[in-house]
Amino acid sequence: MIGFAENRSIATVALVVRDYDEAIAWYVERLGFVLTDDVDLGGGKRWVTVMPANGQGAWLLLAEASGETQASRIGDQTGGRVFLFLETDDFARDHQAMLGRGVEFREAPRFEAYGTVAVFADLYGNLWDLIEPKRQG
Repeated sequence: MIGFAENRSIATVALVVRDYDEAIAWYVERLGFVLTDDVDLGGGKRWVTVMPANGQGAWLLLAEASGETQASRIGDQTGGRVFLFLETDDFARDHQAMLGRGVEFREAPRFEAYGTVAVFADLYGNLWDLIEPKRQG
């Protein structure tokens, strides 16, 4: 299978949200993400993406719920498990900044074999890990 799947990556993850504008505001103001796209697709739909300001990692597609089934998944896309992992090179700096911006952490920071981590919730209750991985070597 040489050549197959060599140059691929997960580039965008869809996150079901209640409202485009409230989601944009939360991710930009609370997490310091940047708005990368906001394209009107017609019929009330938009292509809205945000990503960490440093340009690293996957983009989040903020997908406004369409209908009751999608709306029922807002804030619980993974059945209560941590959904996304926000990696940092300085846990203490980002933890303090996020607390100062009103991000709700569900636990105190803890030190694990894989790094320093704490669970936080986004504006809809989706769970995230803020994590500074333990560096090898």
